[in-house]
Amino acid sequence: MSTMRNKVQLIGNVGNDPKITHLENGNKVVRFSMATNEYYRDVKGEKVQSTQWHYVVAWDKKADIVEQYAHKGKELAVEGKLISRSYTNEMGVKCYVTEIVASEILLLGSKSVDTSIDDMQVKSEEVNGQHESKEETPVNGNSKEAQGVQKPQRSTRRSTSKRNKEAA
Repeated sequence: MSTMRNKVQLIGNVGNDPKITHLENGNKVVRFSMATNEYYRDVKGEKVQSTQWHYVVAWDKKADIVEQYAHKGKELAVEGKLISRSYTNEMGVKCYVTEIVASEILLLGSKSVDTSIDDMQVKSEEVNGQHESKEETPVNGNSKEAQGVQKPQRSTRRSTSKRNKEAA
């Protein structure tokens, strides 16, 4: 239960294109807004949508995933913890921020019909200034980065009795 003290789980859509920052120590951080929607019926019985906005921060490998695959409108599941902090902006005003520091990011939604993994790799190589040959792409056609992306898992559970019958 101690791990549940500060835990947030959200499913929503990326609100803006993620902002990538490379720190002096070599770490990478990405920040983006995320919208979650809730629907309910009002007194008149009409469906009402309530949108909440959240600020999400991801570091290092999670930042790489977000940088490569998440864009404005992309559906994501995020798990992390709430962090509240304050800072003073350029005009001397103290600002307060509550963010979700992501520990898990899951890409949701359907894949774009006209964008393949190879196309995404080419685009990321162009952005990063890298030019790798096609020969380095694994046989299955997925880039090394794409293989590390967490995807929703289908349940492969079978009942114990089915496993026992197959084993016999």
